Amino acid sequence: MKAHILVVDDDPRIIELQRRILAYEGYSVATAATGGEALARMLERPPDLVILDVMLPDLDGFEVTRRLRAAGDTVPILLVTARDAVADRVHGLKTGADDYLVKPFAPEELLARVEAALRRAQPERNEVLRYADVELDTGTRIAHRGGREIELSPTEYELLTLFLRRPRQVLTRDIIMDRVWGLDFEGSSNVMEVYIGYLRAKLEAEGESRLIHTIRGVGYVFKEV
Repeated sequence: MKAHILVVDDDPRIIELQRRILAYEGYSVATAATGGEALARMLERPPDLVILDVMLPDLDGFEVTRRLRAAGDTVPILLVTARDAVADRVHGLKTGADDYLVKPFAPEELLARVEAALRRAQPERNEVLRYADVELDTGTRIAHRGGREIELSPTEYELLTLFLRRPRQVLTRDIIMDRVWGLDFEGSSNVMEVYIGYLRAKLEAEGESRLIHTIRGVGYVFKEV
């Protein structure tokens, strides 16, 4: 059996559509129509992924995400909404969501986002990656810079892993999007820039030198200067 996914939406037609798409691919699917019901469902059977609509009749998707992250729950969350404003996308990511999908969407896009989110959450074989004064234990997913421990979200972990596996190499936007998100975004989304900013802030939280450098018009490089 593939992963267990919780779909949360107050529109029965959308719930049924997503349930059919996911079930056809072999996923186990549970559903909820409100934020409160979603939280209850998660206690009954913790999902491997939550597909969460933002506009819900009680707790909206942002609040559900915030509560889960505040409680230490790291389940991957894919926010779904009809809103397409950049500010809403950024707000969703800041609350702790792993990705953002705007309605209407094609079944292929939904499945690709689901597969990418689940792949990012899968544990890897235990290995310690090092560059400069940064190290990352892929077994515990804990990073250190110098003697300082750095707590990473699943997406930040994937980004840092990619950079540590390919230090001093210029990584294009397409390469980063493909390796971390598993999709070729058309450039209108600033998801990558948002998470690069998060990771930079954590790596430089105590005034350390910058390691993630922007190559304007190309992408990023992880190196000491």
